Amino acid sequence: MSEKLQLKSGDIAPIFSLPNEDGVVISLQDFVGYTIVLYFYPKDNTSGCTTQAQEFSQLLESFEKLNTIIVGISPDKIQTHKKFIQSKDIKIILLSDEDKGVATKYHAYGKKNMYGKEVFGIYRSTFIIKDGKIIESFYNVKAKGHAQKILDFLTQSNKV
Repeated sequence: MSEKLQLKSGDIAPIFSLPNEDGVVISLQDFVGYTIVLYFYPKDNTSGCTTQAQEFSQLLESFEKLNTIIVGISPDKIQTHKKFIQSKDIKIILLSDEDKGVATKYHAYGKKNMYGKEVFGIYRSTFIIKDGKIIESFYNVKAKGHAQKILDFLTQSNKV
């Protein structure tokens, strides 16, 4: 990713309202009083995205002990999320951002190089949000091991 706008610690978290796999609209405001780990990922049922969602799901109880909710957002349709959740035993909240409007607000969508070609796509990125503010942001993360890194950050941080 070339130098682009990025959200950083202290920034106001962009508001969102998106449907989950059942079509229920979930909003940032629904999580008042919680720490939110909001992560953007490219596509359901791909190897990296499956690894990331399963690792967050496996660590869900540890996150809950820290009063933290995990929310994944991708451009997939709600039906795709539903199949992904059922087939891969995903236990976290997944939201559908088909028009990539929320990803764009979080600077998690734009031009990137893929196999030597310039394409538009989702930047795998994660935001820790509390009280409507970005506590920390992570751009261009690696899927494998990322959930544990976020859990470690929350455990060691005095901001959350």
